[in-house]
Amino acid sequence: MSELVTGEAVALELRPAKLPSRALAVLLDLAVAVIAYIVLTIGVVAATASLDEAAQTALSIAMFVLLLVGGPIAVETLSHGRSLGKLACGLRVVRDDGGPIRFRHALVRGLIGVIEILMTLGVVAVIASLVSARGRRLGDVFAGTLVVRERVPLTRTGFVPPPPPWLAGRFSGLDLSAVPDGLWLAIRQYLTRMQQLDPQVGWSMAERLATDLAARTGAPAPQGVPPAAYLAAVLQERQAREARRAFGNGPTAGAVPAGAGAAGGASPVGGVNPVSGVGAETGAPGVYGPPAVSPAAAPPLPAPQDAVRPAPAAPAAQDESSAERPTTGFVPPA
Repeated sequence: MSELVTGEAVALELRPAKLPSRALAVLLDLAVAVIAYIVLTIGVVAATASLDEAAQTALSIAMFVLLLVGGPIAVETLSHGRSLGKLACGLRVVRDDGGPIRFRHALVRGLIGVIEILMTLGVVAVIASLVSARGRRLGDVFAGTLVVRERVPLTRTGFVPPPPPWLAGRFSGLDLSAVPDGLWLAIRQYLTRMQQLDPQVGWSMAERLATDLAARTGAPAPQGVPPAAYLAAVLQERQAREARRAFGNGPTAGAVPAGAGAAGGASPVGGVNPVSGVGAETGAPGVYGPPAVSPAAAPPLPAPQDAVRPAPAAPAAQDESSAERPTTGFVPPA
């Protein structure tokens, strides 16, 4: 297990790929590339039989560079680090911070791979992988990438706390198409680790992520909603849309109607204030609440209206059977 630290100071637990699985993925990629090269060469030679030998040699070299060098670069760029061999072995190329790779990363890996894999028959790549602590070859070192395993046990996945019930369905009309995968990854990793961070650092990190998310969606967080709760609610909305897209348009499991838990002036489940995230009875900070403030620096809280409201007068007479009957909250008919 290897811990990578993102730009938001969130540690990611990723499993670097071992040498046997990486070698098998490279062999599968090379086999596909060689087969495509042979088929294309036969077709080009048959189509250019009237050309001279120099032209045919130039075409052969161009096809070699296109398929064995440009092919892997294009595939890794378009698939964000998953070639055919890596897809079959459950591997993926990511950046050092855990994000998806781009064209420049794939270009550096492909160009150096020509030297350490094709020209030396993989000897240099094997030696570099054995020496590296995380199994990286020279192309990974210069490109700032890492090959990791995607197929990990479900028990390794961090738990993302659900948003408060009063935010359910609040962002159902939000446009999430412009949010990149890297930002979703950072939000999810922050939510799984926010309980392990310092309160002040976690709060500022949530504000930065909420600002980036609001800039991508075009809708800022509602007034009074903690940034961590805003991130959790938007992430849950994205997961609900993915579930509806995969399994149909049925109701999402665990969805709570908007406003549920606030009827009658009561706070949501657990007695947590929906604005500040602070427990109503204990005063302890909630999951998505602001950083804890020392009692000396905390401003005095106003007395709740229920505490100063006079108690209603007791009824003049009451039947014993009705006194023992449990209260339902509804007024019986006259």
